[in-house]
Amino acid sequence: MEKKVLITGFDPFGSDTVNPAVEAVKKLEGQKIDDVTIITQEVPTVFHESIKVVTESIEKHQPDVVILVGQAGGRTQITPERIAVNIDDARIPDNKKNQPIDEPIAADGPAAYWSTLPVKRMVHDMREAGIPAAVSHTAGTFVCNHLFYGVMHYLANHAPHIRGGFIHIPFIPEQAVSNNQPSLSLDTIVEGIKLSALSAAHDHEDIREVGGTIC
Repeated sequence: MEKKVLITGFDPFGSDTVNPAVEAVKKLEGQKIDDVTIITQEVPTVFHESIKVVTESIEKHQPDVVILVGQAGGRTQITPERIAVNIDDARIPDNKKNQPIDEPIAADGPAAYWSTLPVKRMVHDMREAGIPAAVSHTAGTFVCNHLFYGVMHYLANHAPHIRGGFIHIPFIPEQAVSNNQPSLSLDTIVEGIKLSALSAAHDHEDIREVGGTIC
């Protein structure tokens, strides 16, 4: 049975002129791998508007799986996120100068939503392919977590048959030239997202292996 995976990527924000999330998405648009077709959507790094863009794309394409992708500068690995929390606490303004502080994303929503993607399976498959990957337990409190929570809230209330989650990716080398931060090549990031899409499309149940962290 054919599967459809919607993958979204944010546009550049803050002082960055490039965002590896949207650059990776551009390379994945329209790809068909075995029985999986990838559809992509660029997303504005703007509170609330980002959720609207993605939920409209979900309604239009009716995918089986939604994978949201965002940049996490400073990380050394591709990191599927395990949980989204119901809080906006922006350290910097978004691309339209919004800067919510200590505000709930959904006043009527639960404190958090779990990803419904097989995050440990995704990490396992990436590592098997030689790609640095790990489970993350915090998506931050900026637009990435905002979108993650907002989409999971939408799916829980309107499309519970669609599975969804978020992946954070490191900088790419051209960004690291000036900021002295860890990076991965765009090709490696694209391959990691592609493997994650296949894992999510084919594996409803996650695997049970070590993926926790020590405080």
